[in-house]
Amino acid sequence: MPTKLVVDCSTGITSEVELTAEEIAYAEMEEARAAVAEAERIAAEEAKAAAKASAQAKLAALGLTAEEIAALGK
Repeated sequence: MPTKLVVDCSTGITSEVELTAEEIAYAEMEEARAAVAEAERIAAEEAKAAAKASAQAKLAALGLTAEEIAALGK
């Protein structure tokens, strides 16, 4: 069973205590929430990169050079 470290600051005594079912459920919920947030962040990064690549391809199709396209991004 998972445990947590409890420190009594007034005495300096530390003890290892088993997590309650509620604490375990909360930790699992937070882990799932973090995984969803990370997946959303990655998807947003990928969408931004795809949009940039698409825009650069369209500019190149209009006849702009790679240097001109790079200058627009600055």
